[in-house]
Amino acid sequence: MATIQLTKIVAPSIWGWLGDRTGLRVRLVRFGAVMGALCFAGVFLEPDFYGLLLVMLLFTFFWNAILPLYEVITLRVLGSQKERYGRIRLWGSVGFIGAVALVGGVLEQVPVTSLPWLLIPVFAGIVLSAFLVPSERGEKKTLSAANLKGIVGHPSVLAFFAMNFLLQVSHGAYYTFFSIHLEQYGYGKLSIGLLWSLGVIAEIGLFLGMHWITRYFLVRQIVMAALLLTMIRWILIAEATEMLPVLVFAQLLHAASYGALHVISVQYVQGFFGPHHHGQGQALYAGLSFGAGGAVGAWLSGFLVDGFSTSVAFWGGAAAMVFATGVTWRWLRPPPA
Repeated sequence: MATIQLTKIVAPSIWGWLGDRTGLRVRLVRFGAVMGALCFAGVFLEPDFYGLLLVMLLFTFFWNAILPLYEVITLRVLGSQKERYGRIRLWGSVGFIGAVALVGGVLEQVPVTSLPWLLIPVFAGIVLSAFLVPSERGEKKTLSAANLKGIVGHPSVLAFFAMNFLLQVSHGAYYTFFSIHLEQYGYGKLSIGLLWSLGVIAEIGLFLGMHWITRYFLVRQIVMAALLLTMIRWILIAEATEMLPVLVFAQLLHAASYGALHVISVQYVQGFFGPHHHGQGQALYAGLSFGAGGAVGAWLSGFLVDGFSTSVAFWGGAAAMVFATGVTWRWLRPPPA
C-alpha cells in the first residue's frame, strides 16, 4: 500500500513534464488509463509478495499520472471560467460516495477476494471515458529549466508548497486512524461510514458554492480561514469525539480542510506556472502535498498513536496547522493576474 504514496511523489513529475513537453495530455491520460488497468490485472496471476509489490508499483505509476494531467486539461478547457472548476471536481466526490456505498454493500454478500473483479469494470469505464475526451493536436515545446527553477524558487511558491505539505501532514491522523479513533469511543461501522460520507458531502457542497465564495472574498482570506478551521477541526475530533453534534460539525469542516484549499491550490498552480509549466506545477503540487505530505503525516501519526493515543495524533495535526498558518500569513501571496 505504501507504493501508492511512493509513486505519487515521483510519477506526476514525470508525466507532467511529458505533458508540458508534448502538449499531448489527453493521449497521455489515455495511455495511463490503459496501462494502469493492464498492470492491475496482474493481481489475477496471484503473485507472491514481491510479485504483488511489482504489480502495485507499475499500476500506481500509471494510475498517479492520470489525475494531475486531468486537472491541467480541465483548467485549460475552462479558460477564463475557472470558477466552474468546483462544479466539475465535485463528481469525483460523488464517485467516492457511490463506490463506498456500492462496493461496501456488495462485499457484505461476497468475499473480499472478489474485490479485483469488482474493480475491473471501473477501470474499463475510466479507459472508455478517457477516449471520449477530444484529443489535442499537440505542440512540441522547448521548456526552460531555468525559468521553471525561477518559478519554484519564488518565495510565495515555496510558501504555497510548504503550506500544502503541512496541510497533508495534518491529515495523516485523519486518513490513517480516524475510523480506529471512532471505534475506541464506541461508534459502530455504520456510524463511522456515515461520518466519512458526511465529510465528502460537505466537500461537494463547497464545490457547488465555491464560485460564490471567490466572488465575495479574497483568495488570501479564504486560505487563512480554511487553515484555521482545519486546525479547529482536528482539536474537536481529539477532544470532543463522544459528543456527536460536535463531531458532525467537525466533519462538515472537511469542506474547508480539503474542498476550499484544493480548489484554490489548483487555480494557484495555474496562475504561477502558466501554460508552459502548468503540468509540472500540478505534478509538484500533487507529489509534495498528497504524496510526500500524506506519507510523512501517516508515518508521524503512527508514532504518536503508538506512544500516546489517537487523540494526541490529532493534536499533532493541529500543531502542523499552526505552522502552516504562520507560513501562509508571512509569505503566501496570490499569483499574478
